[in-house]
Amino acid sequence: MSEFGQNDDFFQAGYYGEQSSGYDMGGEGGGGQFPQDPQFGQFDYSQQQQPSGYVSPQNPYVGSIMTPDPVTPFTAAAPTDSSYEDEPPLMEELGINFDHIVQKTLAVLNPLKEADAEIMHDTDLAGPLVFCLAFGGSLLLAGKVQFGYIYGLGLMGCLSMYFLLNLMSMQDVSASCIISVLGYCLLPMVLLSFTAVAFSLQGTLGMVLTGLAVVWCSYSASKLFVSALTMDHQQPLVAYPCALVYGVFALLTVF
Repeated sequence: MSEFGQNDDFFQAGYYGEQSSGYDMGGEGGGGQFPQDPQFGQFDYSQQQQPSGYVSPQNPYVGSIMTPDPVTPFTAAAPTDSSYEDEPPLMEELGINFDHIVQKTLAVLNPLKEADAEIMHDTDLAGPLVFCLAFGGSLLLAGKVQFGYIYGLGLMGCLSMYFLLNLMSMQDVSASCIISVLGYCLLPMVLLSFTAVAFSLQGTLGMVLTGLAVVWCSYSASKLFVSALTMDHQQPLVAYPCALVYGVFALLTVF
């Protein structure tokens, strides 16, 4: 054990001797104190050094950062009466003219009256849509769900009349004009379908009424087509394909 203690003192003395030999802890003359760097003693902290490229602001901020600047309220210009007067009506912006709808409906109900060509250039689709829904609703009251057949046959009839009238007419024919005329002239067929709700049309009286409705629809449609497309002396040629289109709708009504 005495040898172990002696060896311990030996190793400690050797370790600290190596550590002290590696570092110079004294100053000049080995006084045992740290030397003083003259740079820290001569530094003047009262001088403010600014980085290169820094430009001092001309108008420094003197306000409070927690107090926002007052916001100027927005005042809209007061509307004038002339601005409301110059605006068109809402129905006119939507393309719905009730005056023209009434005139077209009366032209269909009275096929012997001459149609005004000016109203035919207003090819609105509100009236045809209403008459198609009314036709389907009347068939629904009779226990027939035929909405798909109505729209399908109507589309085929409009396409057929579009190609046919483009071949017969000297001027261009728009698809909206075809849909508008065929839709408005469906009104007699709507009246016939409401009649089918009260009694069956498969008898003699029903066949007569169905034939009259087909002639009424085709004659009104041909009159409107001739008036809108200036097809003079061609009304019988236009009435025949129209009769075929409305004859299919008549079959839906009867059977």
